[in-house]
Amino acid sequence: MPSASLFFEPHSFIEKISSFIDFLKPHRLKAQSPWGRSMMPHIRGNATTPIETDMKPKSSHLESSLRHRKRLVKKLPEITALFWIIKLLTTGMGETTSDYLAHQMNPVFAVALGGIGLFIALFLQFSARRYIPWVYWLAIVMVAIFGTMVADAIHVGLGISYLLSTAGFSVVLGSIFAVWYMSEKTLSIHRIHTFRRELFYWATVMATFALGTAAGDMTASTLNLGYLTSGLLFALLFSLPAVAYWRSGLNKIATFWLAYILTRPLGASLADWIGRPQDLGGVGFGTGHISLILGILIAALVAYSTYSQAGVAGAVNPKSE
Repeated sequence: MPSASLFFEPHSFIEKISSFIDFLKPHRLKAQSPWGRSMMPHIRGNATTPIETDMKPKSSHLESSLRHRKRLVKKLPEITALFWIIKLLTTGMGETTSDYLAHQMNPVFAVALGGIGLFIALFLQFSARRYIPWVYWLAIVMVAIFGTMVADAIHVGLGISYLLSTAGFSVVLGSIFAVWYMSEKTLSIHRIHTFRRELFYWATVMATFALGTAAGDMTASTLNLGYLTSGLLFALLFSLPAVAYWRSGLNKIATFWLAYILTRPLGASLADWIGRPQDLGGVGFGTGHISLILGILIAALVAYSTYSQAGVAGAVNPKSE
């Protein structure tokens, strides 16, 4: 039976054809002919006789170019305003969907269902040869749902406080960052072009969602700030990395990850405020309704991203940060 990765073979074929066409451009041929020596006609009087020397093709140049191009294709979106909007929507959807499923079915079954969905989504993402918007954002949505389930299960099932779980997930996230940096010497998402770096990236993403869930619940419940106040607090904190980068030139990799972590409690707190019942400090619109609306908005924006090519990452610039 053909493997699932065969569904992505057309992309690989297109990449190879594109690389081959680029290789055959005149300025490339002049610089490095695949035939070794020049085959330009040698003029002798009125006759032209081609000099046919060293006729064995040097295919290693083409193969090396194809391998290099394939290795450097990015699988993540560009960081634009659209990226942050979709990211915030996925955090809210992850929170409300997790709550809705936990109250509509057996929580154990809900967690198992979320785990299966996460496995399928990550399988599609790792099997893809390039950035495919719907595949990437499906993985993000499933990480948001499952990450919320895990954080809630630790609190409800094991009785661990939100304060302790927030500290624990902070240690986990810090450890992933440390191992990632020691292994790759960078935490830049602009250099996620190998399987190992992609593993580090998705491990970090899952840890940020679990940490953000615990932190948001801690401020809303343990500190008794409520969902709306927590949302406003995290909105302020979310803006600080951007201001710090703009005003003081703070490292852009650090500012990205700080903002990325804060999107989780920001989106989740606001979604909880709108969806939760009024006796729990919410508006009472319903978590199921919020999940449906957010799902539609995410699908529409991902479709826009796909057809407008907004946020589509190209080849990696090895000198980029």
